[in-house]
Amino acid sequence: MTDSGAPIAYGLLESGTPVVSSDGIELGRVERAVENRKEHIFDGIVMLSGDDERWVDAPEVARIYERRVELGVTAAEAETLVGPYAPGAPEFRANVKAGRLGRFFGGGWRRS
Repeated sequence: MTDSGAPIAYGLLESGTPVVSSDGIELGRVERAVENRKEHIFDGIVMLSGDDERWVDAPEVARIYERRVELGVTAAEAETLVGPYAPGAPEFRANVKAGRLGRFFGGGWRRS
């Protein structure tokens, strides 16, 4: 263990944890970790950099510790790889009660 603490799972990651590039430059602080709920896998981190929310995709995260998140990219590379955060696309599920006519007119899907 170092001053970063012990390695932890993304589910234990706390808001406010520093996010650091591979060359040791602090890029921001964790707002929240995001998981793909259907597949139960780590999807990425929403990071606060100044007043902006930035998206860090899971492949860019090298290690998660108790007191620090280390990226696998340098600060210069992070400029192009870490983009503005935008919530994912809405999910839809089948509306089985729509009936044949409802499905014909597009009522066969309901927003989750």
